[in-house]
Amino acid sequence: MAPRRPAELYRAPFPLYTVRLHPQRPLAITAGGGGAAKTGIRNGVHFLQLEQIGGQLSASLLHCHDTETRATMTMALAGDVIAAGQDNSCHILRFSLREPEGPGTAGRDGSGDKGARRRRGTGGAAPGDAQGRAREVPREVPCEVRVESLHRVRTDFSPDALQKAVRFSSDGALLATGGADGFLRLWEFPSMKKMLEFKAHDGEIEDIALSPDNKVVTAGRDFQCCVWQQDQLVTGLRWHENLPGIPEKAYRYQACRFGAVEDSAGALRLYTVQVPHKRERRPPPCYLTKWDGKSFLPLLTRPCGSEVISCLSISDSGTFLGLGTVTGSVAIHIAFSLQRLYYVKEAHGIVVTDVAFVPESQPGQDLLGSHEAALLSVAVDSRCKLHLLPTRRSLPVWLLLLLCAGLIVATILLLQLAFPGFL
Repeated sequence: MAPRRPAELYRAPFPLYTVRLHPQRPLAITAGGGGAAKTGIRNGVHFLQLEQIGGQLSASLLHCHDTETRATMTMALAGDVIAAGQDNSCHILRFSLREPEGPGTAGRDGSGDKGARRRRGTGGAAPGDAQGRAREVPREVPCEVRVESLHRVRTDFSPDALQKAVRFSSDGALLATGGADGFLRLWEFPSMKKMLEFKAHDGEIEDIALSPDNKVVTAGRDFQCCVWQQDQLVTGLRWHENLPGIPEKAYRYQACRFGAVEDSAGALRLYTVQVPHKRERRPPPCYLTKWDGKSFLPLLTRPCGSEVISCLSISDSGTFLGLGTVTGSVAIHIAFSLQRLYYVKEAHGIVVTDVAFVPESQPGQDLLGSHEAALLSVAVDSRCKLHLLPTRRSLPVWLLLLLCAGLIVATILLLQLAFPGFL
């Protein structure tokens, strides 16, 4: 059965480049812009409240934070702190959600007018409308967002400076940035004191991943994907060493992410995306590779279609991989086998700039309802869309054992009938 077309949760007044979801709140944060200084198109960070209404996930626009002439191209989230990559700098923002007192609003105990909550709306559409879009929340909604700027540090010094990647460590004590100048910079957080700065790649850094023990993986446009401990190279990844038919520089690394291993506490996997270096009339496939998170040896590589992959995300449990493409398509793969479970061709019709899974914490589970996973995608078309993965059917273990026992008994009976002296 073909997957349902994704629902449009929200449409921004500018191109969207990144999306993050709060792990402990039903909150999505989208950001982007159109370079207001030259185009007149606004730039901003938008806060969306997610909720189930009428059995469907919907979004309400809580707050628009104006970033003036700076478009946000990359973003990382640690609790209530945002690290936003804007031009050649990283801006550290802290936001807070407050419930103002007054008629039609919730009190400090969290109770309030249920009708006010309903009046937030589903973005200008009925609950059953798959094209529900977020709209500004009426004043009676018991929630407001306040944003304050904490720091601004320059993170790229190339002639065409652009911060292309930013990542928090799992404990939130470290921030890593990379950009067009090929330098990896590590910052103490929250002081934003620079700890380390070194040339990691000849050319742009496309992506960064941090392991729980603070090893840093960098993917560059120089065909390299490197593992670093501080400024010391631990190893360079070689995804195609067991694929002799692939030339040395036919592919480059586009994305890298660490993920947990389902039902295996403490285990870690690294996932990378390899895309063709040159475009051809007959496009070759892109590849997904799964690596051991400690030895960094390749465990499995599979092709993932001929559309060029633009972004990668991992679900909290490490069960699913989300992919976006430069042609607007969105896919979900299962991490164990790298097989594709969900695919919508040209869900956006233009480059997908970021994807993010709904967290698997309790607030996220409340949003999922009967679905196993939900993925948000944003694109240059200014839209944020929702992709739902239905719960996969599975048989209980006791039923599988019963079926196996029945199959064994049936086999013995058939053999006894065919060969009377068998038993």
